[in-house]
Amino acid sequence: MSDTATMHIDGASRGNPGAAAYAVVLARPGLPVVEEADTIGTASNNVAEYTALVEGLGLAAELGVKQLQVFSDSELMVKQMAGAYKVKNEDLRTLYEEACRLRKQFESVTITHVRREQNKRADAIGNEALDGRPRKRGQVPPPVHTPRPEDGAGGHPSPASDAPVRTDAVRCLTDAANHWAAKGLKGLPPEAVWEQLWSLLEESGVLKKKAK
Repeated sequence: MSDTATMHIDGASRGNPGAAAYAVVLARPGLPVVEEADTIGTASNNVAEYTALVEGLGLAAELGVKQLQVFSDSELMVKQMAGAYKVKNEDLRTLYEEACRLRKQFESVTITHVRREQNKRADAIGNEALDGRPRKRGQVPPPVHTPRPEDGAGGHPSPASDAPVRTDAVRCLTDAANHWAAKGLKGLPPEAVWEQLWSLLEESGVLKKKAK
């Protein structure tokens, strides 16, 4: 596994849908970390997450990576890429199919879900891109520590408060209510809002899955 590169990815949307950006942090053994983050116009959070995966796979392939470990805090995307969840949204399906195509260029690719606190660097540069400070392809960042999934106190991730997800959920519902008040259901069906809320609750660990 010494030749395996690691890649943390993240997508963000302020408004959901709203101003959106993707972020990629690629670390290769013995080489400088490569970071990329840019805006993608108006999009949902899930579209931004998938865009990060597609752009990240493209970047890794361009740099000659053969074995890749991908880490994302989007459980929805990770489950869909693993085949556990179906991709019903048409906007996501196009990106999903492109990610599957790019994935075939590598000898091996694993995509793993991590908590938000284990994806801080990608989250930070994604928000910087939304604030007008993008990182273009080929730009080498200053040295930073990219946490691994197992990093944390005593080797175990620390439990997260539900305050961030509560804020995100309220924002999601508020944005949806404002959209529906102005434009009706056009462009933002209730199913899309429910899917986003479900994803937020699962990613934060607030929603517990039933044991089989």
